[in-house]
Amino acid sequence: MSAQSPLTEPFRIGDVEIANRVLLAPLAGIGNWFVRLQARRHGAGLAVSEMVSSHAIHYGNERTLNELLRIHPDEHPTAIQLFGADPGVMRGAAAVVAETGADLIDLNMGCPVKKVRKTGAGAELISDPDLAVAVAAAAVEGGGGRPVTVKLRSGLRPGDRSGVAVAVRLVEEAGVAAIAFHPRSAAVQHKGTPDYGLVRELTGRIDVPVIVSGGLDTAERARAAYRESGADAVMIARGSFGYPWIFAELTGSRTAGPDRDEIAAELIWVIDAAEEHLGTERAGRYLRKFYPWYLARIGLSSREAAGFQQLDDLDAVRERVRGLRTASPAAA
Repeated sequence: MSAQSPLTEPFRIGDVEIANRVLLAPLAGIGNWFVRLQARRHGAGLAVSEMVSSHAIHYGNERTLNELLRIHPDEHPTAIQLFGADPGVMRGAAAVVAETGADLIDLNMGCPVKKVRKTGAGAELISDPDLAVAVAAAAVEGGGGRPVTVKLRSGLRPGDRSGVAVAVRLVEEAGVAAIAFHPRSAAVQHKGTPDYGLVRELTGRIDVPVIVSGGLDTAERARAAYRESGADAVMIARGSFGYPWIFAELTGSRTAGPDRDEIAAELIWVIDAAEEHLGTERAGRYLRKFYPWYLARIGLSSREAAGFQQLDDLDAVRERVRGLRTASPAAA
């Protein structure tokens, strides 16, 4: 067995070179262009978008086309993740995504949420391997040569390992260029202990990169999962919430966490980017889920963070965040 490459070493997915082996996972309802750009700023080699409905693209939904498919010029390489269970619709959606300038197309075959699964998409595709292969093959056909990757779970129920066999078929029959594997069943969602040994089994059965996902909420746990799984890369999800510095830690550009001033400055950057993306009114609502992630790291209680969530005026929020800095007059 060859020695595992360090996380700082580049690798390739199809013909796309990734600068390192630390990736931002697709984050439902969160992973828009500025969240991806933030991850890239802090050292992620690749950032994947939140999942986007192939049907919404197919029917020309304006918000989907103008917001969810927006790509910042500084975030490349980037991947847009699609979900859906209709091969024809997926083929057309992949073509649209390729036209937007995405470097890779990712397919969601792991979402455990009922409203996604009841449409036959997400993790439900694991139960229909033939359809899963057809959907992936359609994305490859429509993607204009963009590498197509798939993120999937180990199975639908605890003890179900059928995701491994589906992954093998996706590579061998559909031409998928990489697999991101979350070794927990859809039924447990984000609970329970991931079976990283199952990821290692998969790496021995396919000859494309395998990316380990699930339970990587600190740099230490991500490194341990990388070693245990024998994967080619790690994919960070919840570990990045309010802590984009995890990418810098994993790629070796920093060894210590951010101080109070860095966290405050980063939150203001997020506020500015959200306002640019969504406009003032929508950004004010959207950012309410972001504030506690950052403010807890500064040391504020959930009750204190709730005070920020009640503010509609983004300038007032910025002023309060600036007041948290150690060098600010309010903090003196």
